[in-house]
Amino acid sequence: MRRSRPSAGSRRGCAIDSVRIRLPGPRGELLALYEEGPGLHQLVWRLGPGWRVCSSAVLGGGIGPRAWILNAQVPGGYPRLDPDRHLAEIAAAAGLSGPGAGLMTAADVAAYTVAADGGVTATVTSGLGVRGWAAVPAEGTDGPPPPGTVNIVVTLPVALTDAALVNAVATATEAKVQALLEAGLDCSGTPTDAVCVATPAPGPDPGEPFAGPRSRWGSRLARAVHHAVLEGALRQS
Repeated sequence: MRRSRPSAGSRRGCAIDSVRIRLPGPRGELLALYEEGPGLHQLVWRLGPGWRVCSSAVLGGGIGPRAWILNAQVPGGYPRLDPDRHLAEIAAAAGLSGPGAGLMTAADVAAYTVAADGGVTATVTSGLGVRGWAAVPAEGTDGPPPPGTVNIVVTLPVALTDAALVNAVATATEAKVQALLEAGLDCSGTPTDAVCVATPAPGPDPGEPFAGPRSRWGSRLARAVHHAVLEGALRQS
């Protein structure tokens, strides 16, 4: 890693200290954020123009053009009720502009895991202190979920159709569950897991039509996500 010159945050007196990390695909950075005392971290992908993202992100979720992705660490017992606005503030402090996708987690973002397969890169932050199965009895499921999040960010070098983008999110989720089970964890994830899949915007060609686990790009995505999630899960099992 190479530490770059610190820059001042633009809101709430946030100080941003940038540490460049070497990732395949679009440039990623690990940022240290000092907000209201504690030192927190973020992973930032500065995608630039010509990219679109399909995600379940708190900020900028859905499918659309995105210039950046932010995975921000927040304190345990997160007190705010406006996470989308908070993520927008953090993004502004990091110098991010234009449309983007923002995720958050109480996990240690600096302990990210990353894997690449055939041009596909998966970066994962794992917080598995609170985990369980997706389908549980309805009783006791109301109210905000407790902290504990697996955030997955995937970048591909090829454009995907809308349907393939949605399929890619499903494939990433299947690979995550496979990895958790292989790590010996009796769960399908945490209540707040999120996925972002970033690809170049399609040109005249609408893009690759398939991203299921047996397709060319879906299989690469599945292996990259599986490897990165498994590494992170084994650290906590």
